[in-house]
Order: sequence, then structure tokens, then C-alpha cells
Amino acid sequence: MKTAIMGFGNPVRSDDAVGIYVIEQLHKKLGTSEDISIFDMGTAAFEVLFGLKGHDKIILVDAVLNSNEPVGTLFKVPAKEVLKAPQEDPLVFLHGMKWDQALSYTKKILREEYPEDIQVYLVAIENTKLEVDLSDVVKDAGNKIVEHILEDLKLSVPT
Repeated sequence: MKTAIMGFGNPVRSDDAVGIYVIEQLHKKLGTSEDISIFDMGTAAFEVLFGLKGHDKIILVDAVLNSNEPVGTLFKVPAKEVLKAPQEDPLVFLHGMKWDQALSYTKKILREEYPEDIQVYLVAIENTKLEVDLSDVVKDAGNKIVEHILEDLKLSVPT
């Protein structure tokens, strides 16, 4: 089973960078592997299309604003719960697309190659100021995500 892990976020927007933080921590702990692809997606979304191809399992990590939950609250949801419907407009602005919209396009384009096992980790945030450091509470949530992913991978990746 081949797994892709993708972290999203803006590294200069404080807590928005939690997905990138998780990816950095996983790189340190996992190194390189033929069975696990780790992608620092930054703020790119449409590239999700290309990162998903050939993988059986996908794990995405991102921040979520305005969740009405305390900062640092961790959510784990199946991707189908957060997908947005694809837009049929051929002029859709790809650079402004979020990963949830890109997943919908991916499903439409890849058809039977679209992985069924897609999980999304989201962390509630409110600080997106121009800063390069994560708040302690969001960093703690990021560390919990790393632990969850490592536990999950032990189940699906031979040791």
C-alpha cells in the first residue's frame, strides 16, 4: 500500500502553517520510503491531482478558520465529508482553489484510480498574522497529528 501525506499552509501566516509543520516533523521521523510520499504543499491545491495518482491512501493536514471551536482543536474527517462540488466553469482560477475543491476535480479526472482511503486532519486556528512561528497550542495539536499519523502508518506499512 502506497501512502501520500500532504501538508498545506502558508509558512509566513503563523498558525496557518500547521500542515507544513506536521510534514517537517514526519520527514524527520520517517525519512524516505518507497511506500510513503510526503508533500509540502504550501498553499498549492491543484497539484493535489498529481500527488494523488498512484497512491492507495492519502492523508491531508491543514488549518481551519472560523470553526467555532477552541484554537488547537483537532478534527479528523473522511475527505468525502469536506469535498466541494467541482465547478464546470473551464475558466476556474486554479491558483485560488483550495484542496477540498481540488479533491473533487481529482475524483472526476482519476475516476477508478481515485483512492478511496482519504483522511483529513484539520486544526482550529485564528491567528493568521504575518508571523513565522506557530502558537504553542497549535504546535501541540500538530504534534498530536504526527502521533496519530505514525500510529496509523504502523497499521498499514510493514515494519
